[in-house]
Amino acid sequence: MQPRLDFYTAEPAIMKVLMGVENQLAKGTIEILTKELVRLRASQINGCAFCLDMHVTDALKEGESQRRLATVSAWRETPFFSDRERAALEWTESLTLVSQNHVPDAVWEAVRPHFTDAELMELTALITSINSWNRFAIAFRKMPV
Repeated sequence: MQPRLDFYTAEPAIMKVLMGVENQLAKGTIEILTKELVRLRASQINGCAFCLDMHVTDALKEGESQRRLATVSAWRETPFFSDRERAALEWTESLTLVSQNHVPDAVWEAVRPHFTDAELMELTALITSINSWNRFAIAFRKMPV
């Protein structure tokens, strides 16, 4: 498969905005490994090879275990994730699949006790951001290196 377009250089102003969101997210309070699990799970759902490769690599650099990375797609069936991580993963799945489920009340009720209002904003921005990156990478066929 051949890349279609280098979206980093095609329109720098748009990339600057997306990177600004990433810079703000980096200042947030949600744990880095939780952020990487969220990015990984959304990228799995979307089938984004570039982002999967990037976020597995980033998570390993931050100390994430191979075991948890290998089972994040089956997080409901493993004992490896905290309640807070499970809530973040459930929120991730629901927002990533928003056209299918419209974020049901049960998902909100599951995530709400685990995050402050500010953290819910951060988590939601994180999920929408990785979904945007997935769509750029998939549409323009960004390849892992």
